[in-house]
Amino acid sequence: MTQVTAQVGTLLARMKGEMTRQAMQDAVGLAHREHFRKTYLAPALEQGVIEMTLPDKPDSRSQRYRLTSLGQRWLKTALSLKHPRASGNP
Repeated sequence: MTQVTAQVGTLLARMKGEMTRQAMQDAVGLAHREHFRKTYLAPALEQGVIEMTLPDKPDSRSQRYRLTSLGQRWLKTALSLKHPRASGNP
């Protein structure tokens, strides 16, 4: 499984479809934009677990972010580890 920081993991768990930076920041409960950018957004983009919907226009007001296939796989794996299905073995 791809290693991500706790902050990036929190962000991935709270992503819902395509989201603005502000919506993502609100979802993780942060008010300070620069802290969010450095601690959550930039690492997630660098690790390839989220992507911009308008990569050629990173500063566009219409910019949104979404999980990549890698981010979706990470989230699915993380959730399965957190809530393993009951097995027949004691």
